This record gives sequence, C-alpha cells and structure tokens, in this order.
Amino acid sequence: MSDPLAKIKKKLQEEIDQLSHELNVDLPKEIAVARAHGDLSENAEYKYAKERQGFVNAKIGQLKKRMGDLGMLNLSNIPKDRSGYGSRLIVIDVQRDVKIEYKLVSSEEADVEKGLISTNSPIGRALLNRKVGDEIEVVHPPGQKQFEVVRLVTIHDAE
Repeated sequence: MSDPLAKIKKKLQEEIDQLSHELNVDLPKEIAVARAHGDLSENAEYKYAKERQGFVNAKIGQLKKRMGDLGMLNLSNIPKDRSGYGSRLIVIDVQRDVKIEYKLVSSEEADVEKGLISTNSPIGRALLNRKVGDEIEVVHPPGQKQFEVVRLVTIHDAE
C-alpha cells in the first residue's frame, strides 16, 4: 500500500521549513534592526518581531507534533468492514432525500466543497465506524441532520 499521507507530510514539512527559515533568518534580522533604533520599551517593531518569533516557534512545535501523529498512524489498523480514514461513503440525507458522497480525510486535506470531510468534524466523527444500512444522527452548528449509509468504500477497497 502506498502512503496516502505522503502528500500531507510533504505539505507539513514545507510549512515547517518555511517557518524555520523565518525564525532563524528573517526574524533575527528584524530584531537586530529594531534594536538599532534604540529604546526597546517603546519600540513597536521590536515588540512585533518578538511576538512573531513566539508565534512562529509555537506553530513549528504544533506542526512537528502533527507530523509525529501522522507518522504513528498505522493504516493497517483501519477497519476493512466499517468506515475509517480514507473511506468514501454515500449517504442519504433523510430530511431532504438527497444522496451525498463524503470522503473521510485528515484536517489538512478537508475541503467541504469537494466532499472531503475531516474525521475531526461533527459529520466526520458521526460517519466513523459505520456500515452500509447504519442510520446516523449528527448534531452540528447549522442544526441536526439524519443520514443513512447506502454505500461504503474503505481505503483498503479503493486500491
């Protein structure tokens, strides 16, 4: 099985590299220039650069943690008979009697317009571990939805 997460990992690594460059090259230059202006207590450029440095540092930590989490994801543990990461589900919206196709993805891949639903979203969580015929009730900000799963293709079937 090829690594379906490779694209996400590459995107995260590129963002980490960009932020690391900003943290280690750009921001030290900005701080040095701001320091050269004199009194640091009323120096907005200095304060901004220091705040940005803290933010960038925290964001890098967050991205590295996410990379670690993705590295630990074992795709062979995803169920073969129920929905999980990478599964495509066709559901019927019971109230509107409309078929909708969703694919369960990570938060980095999510795009509601394309039917790519994060497994962390209310609908994504409700669709996890479901089989054909399951009826689902989802409570999310716009209101309550009721779905029935009519078709399921897991990440293992899609190969």
